[in-house]
Amino acid sequence: MSAQRIVEVWPLGVVDYAAGLAMQEQLVARRRQGEVPDTLLLLEHPPVITLGRAAEPEHIVAPKAVLERRGIAVYETGRGGDVTYHGWGQLVGYPILDLNPDRRDIRRYMRDLEEVLIRTVAEYGIAAGRVTGLTGVWVAGERKIAALGVRISRWITSHGFALNVTTHLEDFDFIVPCGITDKAVTSIARETGQTPTLHDVAGHVTRHFGDVFERAVVWRQVEQASVQVWLFRRQGAQTEYLVLRRTDARGGFWQPVTGRVEPGETPAAAARREVWEETGQATEPTALELVETSLMNAAWFAPAAAGPVFNREHAFAAPVETDTVQLQADEHDAYAWLPFEAALMRLHWAGHRRALRHLHCQGFP
Repeated sequence: MSAQRIVEVWPLGVVDYAAGLAMQEQLVARRRQGEVPDTLLLLEHPPVITLGRAAEPEHIVAPKAVLERRGIAVYETGRGGDVTYHGWGQLVGYPILDLNPDRRDIRRYMRDLEEVLIRTVAEYGIAAGRVTGLTGVWVAGERKIAALGVRISRWITSHGFALNVTTHLEDFDFIVPCGITDKAVTSIARETGQTPTLHDVAGHVTRHFGDVFERAVVWRQVEQASVQVWLFRRQGAQTEYLVLRRTDARGGFWQPVTGRVEPGETPAAAARREVWEETGQATEPTALELVETSLMNAAWFAPAAAGPVFNREHAFAAPVETDTVQLQADEHDAYAWLPFEAALMRLHWAGHRRALRHLHCQGFP
């Protein structure tokens, strides 16, 4: 009798949607080569609207200006399905599975994903099921509590499901969810009045996923961490933010102060150290309570890492009294103090833009 296959489960926390696409692309390639086992990514996306291969543009009903003002990005994807929304309070699952040799059945795969979610919401006293002709998981056949949209390439899966836990359901008003006009969306919170954490729901999802897909669950944890630190100064009524340009050898893009958390170091200590090393400023940065996870490029490691290497970036900010900046010549070759909109336009990474927007709009803690 052959040994039971495993599935590595990664609880990742907040992941930018573009970073989530990159994660899947890299992991699908590595799964195909046998470099990683079957994998389940569990995460939460900042607000985003995604379009599947069957999406109709008119199913996004909110004006572009409204979406931009709310910080809601729009992405076209390679998954099946129509238009959907991801946002805070929603548990997203991306299974990267090799369906060879015994599960090469797309309909079975979709039904198995639905079964995992039906069993999960039952843990909260919700009787959910399927609707003939439609994908997803439904309450009373009228209210969708979980959406599915998958891609299968040479029997390696990607994309997956989104389960509404404490999701802001009014944000679905920006779209026609999955192109369906005559049904509603719901959540665990709406149906029960309970507000479970995504961590708790992820535990139930994982247990049922292992049972349904006949995999032994192996939990993994993100071990690598980094920081981004926003230095800002007051110029009369205006606030200016410091951005640094990386040297051409390091990418040539603009960013705030960034750096890795060293072994034995706290994120706060790393933020203080990196500010001193990269700018010569002595500060005590304050955490912004923004933490996002990304997958490091396997090509950056020599020899190649045995498995995926995820990094969790912590955002900080600190006011400064002087505009003097002493650059590390091997890392950065220019700097600028810029007002919010100009600084936002310079930035390369979505996570940096999100942290700057949070700091500017919410204010310094």
